[in-house]
Amino acid sequence: METTSSKPNTKDIDTHIVRAAIHPGIGVARVGNAKDDFFIGPEVSTPASAPQNFYRTPEGELKRQAARFRIFGYNKNGDVVKEITPDDATINWTVEVANAKANWFHFITAMDIPETKDLVVKPRNPTVKGSDREQLVIAPAPVTISGQSTKGNDYQFNGTFNSDVKNATDVNVYLGELQTDEQGRLLFLGGHGLSDSPSGKPPYDPENGDSFNNAADWYDDMSDGPVDASVIIDGKDIPVEGAWVVCTPPNYAPDIVSWRTMYDLMVDVYVDNGWMPVPETTSFTNDVLPQLKRLSNLQWVNKGFAAMFGSGAQMNFDDDTLIAKLSKKPSLINPDIDSFGELRNLLLNSFRPNQVEFNDPRLWPWLYGDDFGGNLFQSSPNTMLALPALQQLHLQRWAKGQFIDDWDPKATQATSIDDLELEQQPHELDKAAMHFCLADAFHPGCEMTWPMRHPGMYSAPFRIRRSHQKEKADKWGDSLNQQQALSLTGPLHAQPPGGLTRWMGLPWQGDTAYCRAGYDIEYDQFQPSFWPARVPNTILSEKDYELVMDKNIDRDARYAVFSRRVSWNRFIDKPLDNGDKPSIAQVMDRMIADFSAQGIIEARPGFKDDPDFPDVIYVENNGYSESDAKTLLQAAATLTKGSRAHKLDEAGWASEEQLQDAVKLRQRKPTKR
Repeated sequence: METTSSKPNTKDIDTHIVRAAIHPGIGVARVGNAKDDFFIGPEVSTPASAPQNFYRTPEGELKRQAARFRIFGYNKNGDVVKEITPDDATINWTVEVANAKANWFHFITAMDIPETKDLVVKPRNPTVKGSDREQLVIAPAPVTISGQSTKGNDYQFNGTFNSDVKNATDVNVYLGELQTDEQGRLLFLGGHGLSDSPSGKPPYDPENGDSFNNAADWYDDMSDGPVDASVIIDGKDIPVEGAWVVCTPPNYAPDIVSWRTMYDLMVDVYVDNGWMPVPETTSFTNDVLPQLKRLSNLQWVNKGFAAMFGSGAQMNFDDDTLIAKLSKKPSLINPDIDSFGELRNLLLNSFRPNQVEFNDPRLWPWLYGDDFGGNLFQSSPNTMLALPALQQLHLQRWAKGQFIDDWDPKATQATSIDDLELEQQPHELDKAAMHFCLADAFHPGCEMTWPMRHPGMYSAPFRIRRSHQKEKADKWGDSLNQQQALSLTGPLHAQPPGGLTRWMGLPWQGDTAYCRAGYDIEYDQFQPSFWPARVPNTILSEKDYELVMDKNIDRDARYAVFSRRVSWNRFIDKPLDNGDKPSIAQVMDRMIADFSAQGIIEARPGFKDDPDFPDVIYVENNGYSESDAKTLLQAAATLTKGSRAHKLDEAGWASEEQLQDAVKLRQRKPTKR
């Protein structure tokens, strides 16, 4: 069958389509409280920065991020022939999502590391037994949609939740909806970020440390599940490889890329599993420079990274002069002449090695690992994040001068999927969706957690292995240990709807509010951190940005303001009306109520060719009142510089009690078998 398309493959190939596939293989939607306004998630790994106020409505509400899916047709040789749209075929999209968090097990820590060999976790809502646990799973019916520019109430995912077997009243829960765009591509919009307890229970019980991120009688509106499509071209059914969608919390720093992304993690899994080859060469631009630039990228969400890797700092990996040195290979004429070989070697040795045998928080990256237990200097080598195997391989080759020196300071990158050739588009869609998701530390994380590093989760690269049978709510019994979790018949294989997000915290706002930085403020107020790329720690405020841009102010004073950072959590941490410091549960209550007002870190104009100030500056745009900000600044001004109270404030802790309570949350001990 011959086909035509507005976006055909320009190469001379067989144009007979024998199969199709949905891309991205795993799409990511994000919640927001705006009812109708939304934006489409990144479709390339280097998108242009959005304009000011893009992520909020004029009323200050937070927009949802929609996941967009496309269908590509392939010939028998595996070549991409075209993107298939309703202009070419009859297409029906079908999606099924669920939220199974309340029916899943307590999250304590990652269950696949040596330190958790004796970990045993209990189910959430343990008083609900047997088949009654079905009512803990929010499982709307599958939704089918077709056509172009289609939307409406008929395409919503509406389910129910009930944690009380004696109460016949179900709570209705909206998990999102489907739409199609003007080309007939699928749009999945998730929930509105709602978390609630039908009985009004607090989100955290201080008498039960395991209740943190495991709140009884709570639900939220995260979800995940399979995305399918039927395609008929000229009366013939074309087999279609399905995808998966995951609805996650907001991305509060949309342009900031984590030091290690979920895409990086998945590639490691696929290479280790033999699905992708070990790279034969190392590109400075593609394999080395991103590992360095991401350290500098984190300057906008953490003051410690700004001090070492930020604009004007000693290790500013956005500085073309420094990059030019790092990109130079040894002389071809005389290999003994290697002007920057020692610099490369020093940088390699600054990173924590892959097979680390001891804990040293001073090594790069300054990010917590899977086994951070509140004590920065504990013996576990998993206290801090180590170099993954592939990233270490590329850095080692680079340090030895065995790399391709392909850096071009004038090169441009694709900012739209339409900038790429058709055959490049499917993989870039797969990559972009995961590029803006986090890998490590899994406590549990922001979007997906530790099961994603196990090959049994996948049927192929970027394809979730599916369960084709309905999973009984009580299938896994009254406890789960490491051996059961990792077994061939365990839950890390074929996934039901809701299978990915069930491992995450409940409610989601607890994780976002309390995975912070600087748990040992006498060591450093700002370092190490969990994942500031999604959940900022310390940021440049709007007021400080205005001062930085005011050339009538003394330059040194402007740089001092530029170097100053304030806590991203300062509003949810502010004193109560009676002056008392808020408890963990009260901070979580505020985050649940006001998550949409928390600051979005957005791009603003800076200064061109200035040694201290970059040409793009990332600034907080929050939805709180000016009077709140003024009160917080006045309170901070009363603290004695260098005092314990001042350090606590700088680090973003509301009080000594809050810090100690947060440390205790990390020290939860697993139940012994």
